[in-house]
Amino acid sequence: MRQIEREKRVSNLRVDYRGVRSDSGDASSATASAERSGSGRRARRFRPFRLPLLLLRRVAFAFLLAVVPFILLIRGGVFAYHQWGLGPWPSLAVSAAATVLLLALYAWAMGRRLRAGKGLKRLLTRGAAAIGLAYVAYSLLYVGGANVKSEEVRAEYASLHPLLRVAASTLILADPESVITDAGRTPDFYRRMGLSPNESSLHFEQEDGFVHALDLRTTGRPEWRNRAIELAFWALGFHSLRHKGTADHLHVSLRLPE
Repeated sequence: MRQIEREKRVSNLRVDYRGVRSDSGDASSATASAERSGSGRRARRFRPFRLPLLLLRRVAFAFLLAVVPFILLIRGGVFAYHQWGLGPWPSLAVSAAATVLLLALYAWAMGRRLRAGKGLKRLLTRGAAAIGLAYVAYSLLYVGGANVKSEEVRAEYASLHPLLRVAASTLILADPESVITDAGRTPDFYRRMGLSPNESSLHFEQEDGFVHALDLRTTGRPEWRNRAIELAFWALGFHSLRHKGTADHLHVSLRLPE
């Protein structure tokens, strides 16, 4: 019996490995802590490079948001004029309505981001829509005296195609030093220049009652700026061509729909 009891006591003995487990656990936790601290140091090391990139992305995004309404207003109107065969005023009305809706969407999104109430959101959207309509009206009716060669050219501004007026006004907004040197012409203009009248010139009044071309000053301006303006008009759907005949200038025209 005693032998059996001794065997039971021996079988019930257990070896405690808590010290060993604790040592291995401490080692693994120390390794993990070292890895975390190393990755933290690496993150702090590259943080100065992240901030400029973040700012650059935000500036680029803000610039894109600011430019898109102008592209929609002008390029959208030119598309409606050429592809849909709408007249001058319907084409502008379609693009202006789309632009106003976009500005209202901007304002609504901003109000939601600011967690504004319904009243403030409504005020923001209506204000944005009013700004869009006011800009279109301003572009159609007014051009500054500093942005035209003479009062005669300023008087001819109202005879330009509505889309061409909006595009010219946007150009002046982006480049306040731009100068319109010529708009509408008559056969007498060519005779005074000693040239034969070009009956196909878009500087003449067309069948829709508007002049479809204007000239911009290029002399005394940086060449990169002249090139940028030429490319901008081309991207917006206009025909832009550098003329160096009687005087160096940039000829911008809106072709007639086919």
